[in-house]
Amino acid sequence: MLELLQVVMRWLHIASVATLIGGIIYWRLTLTPATRPLAQQIQDDLEGNATSAFRPIAFTAMVCLLISGIYNILSSTGHSTFYHTLLGIKLLLVGHVFTVTILILQPRNPRRTRMLTGVMISGLTIILISAYLRRIF
Repeated sequence: MLELLQVVMRWLHIASVATLIGGIIYWRLTLTPATRPLAQQIQDDLEGNATSAFRPIAFTAMVCLLISGIYNILSSTGHSTFYHTLLGIKLLLVGHVFTVTILILQPRNPRRTRMLTGVMISGLTIILISAYLRRIF
């Protein structure tokens, strides 16, 4: 039964990361450039609709990441100082992603494109650190 819980929590964590960071990457690299040729009012309306649609998905992914992440940290003990240093950096980046994602989802955010870029870079860095930690430990 414990193995099943571990598999479910790992799946939940990976699926939530894919949903949140994948959505941010899609928004920044596809949706934002696709709306540039449109009239400003249409851009604003489309961006507002996209924000409203993505908000519950992003918040659900963040809650699932918190739950599964806390579980994963508490169930994995006995690591080196180096591991904990990288984990600390990863968690700081997670804080950045969560905070800026909440700001991105605010209506009529004039700095949204820049913020999306920052979250995309931080999210991909988190995935890189996670892959490294998984590989060496």
